[in-house]
Parts: sequence; structure tokens; C-alpha cells
Amino acid sequence: MKLKICGMNHNIAEVAKLQPDLLGFIFWEPSKRFFDGTIPELPETICKVGVFVDANTNIISDRTREFALNAIQLHGNESPEFCANLKVQFEKQNRRIDIIKVFSIKDSFDFSQLDAYEQSADFFLFDTKGKLPGGNGYQFNWEVLKGYPSKKPYFLSGGIGPEELDSVLEFLQKEESKFCYAIDVNSKFEKSPGLKDIDKLKEFKNRLLETNSS
Repeated sequence: MKLKICGMNHNIAEVAKLQPDLLGFIFWEPSKRFFDGTIPELPETICKVGVFVDANTNIISDRTREFALNAIQLHGNESPEFCANLKVQFEKQNRRIDIIKVFSIKDSFDFSQLDAYEQSADFFLFDTKGKLPGGNGYQFNWEVLKGYPSKKPYFLSGGIGPEELDSVLEFLQKEESKFCYAIDVNSKFEKSPGLKDIDKLKEFKNRLLETNSS
């Protein structure tokens, strides 16, 4: 099971020493974790994910090039056509960029929405429906994922913190986690927006690793 730490900003190099699989950088200006700094040199094993909310393709392309991003997370109302066009644009530039399409869930979800994105998205990400596109700090009902009809790998996100570790480990033993690719964490592992709590992250990651190896 892979670990994505999102909302990176103030202590990137320190978090990178924990060797997470993915680090997320938010390029949506209203966010408290909006990133406009410099990404230090990171190990090649860490995937850099740019998070966008209804941004145009030029902005996404520019940020992808500027920060040498490996993946794009689309957290708004981006259409299947938008995702497909973005993928074609990257291919024309000979850039292999994964596209992660986000869907927000509360107590129920119409999984038929995924059908149109099967060809244009490399991953799905399920987050909690709230006032903001992400980082709301609370979980959706994971029981909903019993109805997941796709074989596409997905990220589990939304209010996952140290207190949810046992619930995460329990979820990973269930059939609905079969295509869960990564656990995505953010606000509950912070001392302040964008400043991550290294000790909490380290303990969480180590427990996940123990589960992977058992």
C-alpha cells in the first residue's frame, strides 16, 4: 500500500526523508496550503503530484513543466473530455504524466459517473464531500466503496489521521480495498496548514509498511 502526503509546503525536505511514495502540492490559490515556493531536490522514487481545481490546460501544463510534476490531480468539475485533451497534450510533449480524477463522496455515490473517465484517467481518488474541494478533515462512509465497479486503482482520501489508522488497516483487509492503490493524508498530520507533523507521519507510515509486509 502506497502513501501520499498532500498539502506540502513548509517542511518538504523533512517529509521527503520519510520516503513517502507520493507528495502532493496544491496549486489552487484559495487553499491554505497553496504552493508557490520551490520544491527541493527529491528522490526519484517520490512521485510529485500537482493538485488543481478547474484550472485551464495552460496553467496545468506550465506548472507541470516548472515543477517537474509526475502526476496531475484534478479536484474540480473537470469533464472526461478535459481529461482526455490534457492527456493528449502531454503525449504530444512526450511527457508521461498520470492523471488522477477526484470524486467526492458522503453517504452514497453514483459509480456510473466513473464510466466516462475510464479511458482518460489513470487513477481515481475518493475524497469527502464538503465545503472545500479537499482538506475538510473528516471521513466519508467507506462502506460505499463496496459498490466500486471498476478495476482502475484508486486513492482513499478524506479526513484520515492518526486516530483512523486502525480503521484504515481494517479497511485494507476487506474486499472493497482490492483496487486501493494508496492512502492519501493531509490536514490531520499537520501542526499548521502545510507544516507536517513528522512524528505522526513516521508512525503512520511504519504501521502501513508492517501491514504491507505481513
